[in-house]
Amino acid sequence: MSTTTSTVRSPAQPANSKSRVILASLIGTTIEFYDFYVYATAAVLVFPHLFFPPGNETVALLSSFAIFGAAMIARPLGAVFFGHLGDKVGRKTTLVAALLTMGIATFLIGLLPTYHAIGWFAPALLVLLRLAQGFAIGGEWSGAALVATENAPKGKRALYGTFPQLGAPLGFIIANGLFLIVAALMPSDDPSRPSQAFLDWGWRIPFLFSAIMVIVGLWVRLHLVESTAFSKAVNTGKVVKLPLREVARTHWRELILGTFYMLATYVLFYLMTTFSLSYGRAPVDPAVGQLSGLGYSYNDFVMMLIAGVMFFGVFTLLSGPWADRFGRRKTLIAVTLVIILFGLVWTPLLNAGFVGVMAWLIIGFSLMGWTFGPMGALLPELFPTNVRYTGSGISYNVSSILGAALAPFVAVWLWDMGKGSPTLVGLYLSAMSALTLLALLLGKETKEVDITD
Repeated sequence: MSTTTSTVRSPAQPANSKSRVILASLIGTTIEFYDFYVYATAAVLVFPHLFFPPGNETVALLSSFAIFGAAMIARPLGAVFFGHLGDKVGRKTTLVAALLTMGIATFLIGLLPTYHAIGWFAPALLVLLRLAQGFAIGGEWSGAALVATENAPKGKRALYGTFPQLGAPLGFIIANGLFLIVAALMPSDDPSRPSQAFLDWGWRIPFLFSAIMVIVGLWVRLHLVESTAFSKAVNTGKVVKLPLREVARTHWRELILGTFYMLATYVLFYLMTTFSLSYGRAPVDPAVGQLSGLGYSYNDFVMMLIAGVMFFGVFTLLSGPWADRFGRRKTLIAVTLVIILFGLVWTPLLNAGFVGVMAWLIIGFSLMGWTFGPMGALLPELFPTNVRYTGSGISYNVSSILGAALAPFVAVWLWDMGKGSPTLVGLYLSAMSALTLLALLLGKETKEVDITD
C-alpha cells in the first residue's frame, strides 16, 4: 500500500453537484469523440487522396484505415498510463491531462503537410499523431465514466453512466456537421471526390476547431473535486503502488470478460460510422480498382448518418433507466441477440433503396445506443475503487484492438472479397457479437455492487 500526494476531497469540501457531474463527464467525452470522428471522416474523405501515393484507390483507403486502426493499439497503453495516474493521483488531474493530449494531437493533424509536399514523412507524422490520439482516449473514457458513476445517486448509476456515453453521438454530430458545412461551402462537381479547395485547406478547419472545444472542456474539468469513493480509498490507505499489477493479479477474469463485453459494441460502432461512409459513397457502377456501393454523394449520406445518430443518442439515454431497472446483464444479452440478427439481415436492408438504407441506419444506431449506454456503469462496477480506473480502462481499450482497430479494415477486405456485396460484413458483425453474448452468459450481474468500497 502507498499514500498519494494528491489533494482529495475532505468531508468539509462540497461534493460535486449533479449538474457538474453530468457536464464534466459529458463534455470531455464529447470533445474526445469529436476529435476521433474528425479523423474517422477524414480517413474516408481526405487522407486517401492526400497522404498516400496516387494509383489504387482501394489500397489508399485500406492504408488510411490501417492508420485509423493504429490508434487502437495505443489505447491500451494510454489506459495503463492514465489508469495508473487516475488510481494513484486522482480522477480530476488525469482527465485534464488526457484531454490536453487529445486536443494537441488533433490540432497538429490540421497543420500537417501532405504526401505531395514531403513524401512518406506525411503518413509517418500522421501515424505518430494518430497514436497520440489513441493514447489520450485510452485514459479519457474510463475517467469520465468514473466521474459519472462514482458520483451517481443510489439506484441511478446506469443512468448517470450514460452521460459520458452520450458524448459519442454528440461528438459525431458536431464533427460531421462541421465537415458537412465546410464541404457545402466548397462544392465539388464530382460526388465521389471532394472539391480541390476542400482538399487544399478546407479539411483542416474541423481539426483546428478542436482547440476551442478543448479550452471549454478544461474549464469545466478544472472545477471538479474528487469523488467520495476515491477520497475514501486514499484516507483508508487502500491506494496501491502498482494498479496494473494489482488488477492483473486479483481481477484478471473481470479484465477478460469486460474486454469481450465491449466487442460487439465496438464492431457495430465502427461499421455504422467509418465503414458505412465508405460504402454509402462508393459508386453503384465502379471503375476499375474501385468497390461498388450505394452511390450517394458525401453531403447526402452524411445527413442520413446524422439522422441515424439521433437515434443513437436517444437510445443511449433510454438504456440507462432500463439497465437500472432490469440489470446490466439482462439488458445487454437482449440487445446482443438483436445485433446478431441485424448482421444476418444486413444486405436485404441495404438493397431496399433509400427507405431500406435509412431503416438500416436507424436500426443500427438504435442498437448502438442500447448496447453502448450500459457500459458506462457495467465496466466500472467490475473493479474496486483502487484499481477501477485501470481495470475499466484496460477492458474498454483492449477491446478496441479486437473490435474497432480491425473492424474498418476487415470490413473493406470482406467488401472486396464479396465483390461489392456487404453480406460478409454483416456476418462478421454477427460472429463478433456471438463472442460478446458468450461473455455475458459467463458473467454476473453487477447492478447491486457497492462501488464506494
